Amino acid sequence: MSHDLGPPPRRISVHTAQVRRLIDEQFPRWAGLPVRPVAKSGWDNVTFHLGDEMLVRLPSAAEYALAVDKEHRWLPALAPRLPQPIPVPLAKGQPDEDYPFSWSIYRWLPGAPARADLIADPVRFALDLAEFLAALQGIDAADGPQPGKHNWFRGGTLRTFDALTRRAIATLDIAEAAAVWQAALDAPWSGVDVWFHGDVAAGNLLLSNGELAAIIDFGTCGVGDPSCDLAIAWTLLTADGRQAFRSRLAIDDATWARGRGWALWKTLVTCAQGGEEAAAARRVLDGILADDR
Repeated sequence: MSHDLGPPPRRISVHTAQVRRLIDEQFPRWAGLPVRPVAKSGWDNVTFHLGDEMLVRLPSAAEYALAVDKEHRWLPALAPRLPQPIPVPLAKGQPDEDYPFSWSIYRWLPGAPARADLIADPVRFALDLAEFLAALQGIDAADGPQPGKHNWFRGGTLRTFDALTRRAIATLDIAEAAAVWQAALDAPWSGVDVWFHGDVAAGNLLLSNGELAAIIDFGTCGVGDPSCDLAIAWTLLTADGRQAFRSRLAIDDATWARGRGWALWKTLVTCAQGGEEAAAARRVLDGILADDR
């Protein structure tokens, strides 16, 4: 997840020996299980295998630690209502003198992060993802977590990211993107809160045998405008998959425009920052603008 508001959080490092000690002291029933880093740990949380069937997830900054209590409160309630597995916390660890935040132990969900070349049937994948989001949106949103610092204001208005996006547009000098962005800002929302994941990205969609097997990382979940979950339509889905995805969710023009805005914001900022991800982001950007035409 990118850091869109203000300076990036101050991340801390977490080492295997720290995690070993936290487990031994707070959860002695698991003291005999090996601890080893996960190959791709992520940014918001540092993750470790605990034995072969569990995962230790430790926030890397105070801002990310805001999601821990939310996940423990809501993921057990959401999971039984969803068609695909999601992470459900098994235990919550406490901070100590060496590690300053609450942390979590989860069951390990197997699967490979989604990539276009690994998806067996792009339309089937798009429909399965749409079914998951439809089920999530159908869960009662009463008392759910509103947009805020805990999820970097996902589910709120795109205007939160207006200045950052316009700076990226100016840096890249793409007038066409400005029109798409303005259309997203102008697209109205009904104001009816529904559940959303908040970071439906390839790395959070797990595949097994080329099919959607699980959805992970609910740190940015909440209730509000669900259009933030539509960015995946441009960042991963094929053209045919995108149409199937939209049809299954019965997405109206205004919601689709806002979803395209979420995809555009993230992609423009990545392009403007340069680096290793910029080339792939530029291809996504070309697709967003072509789709608008």
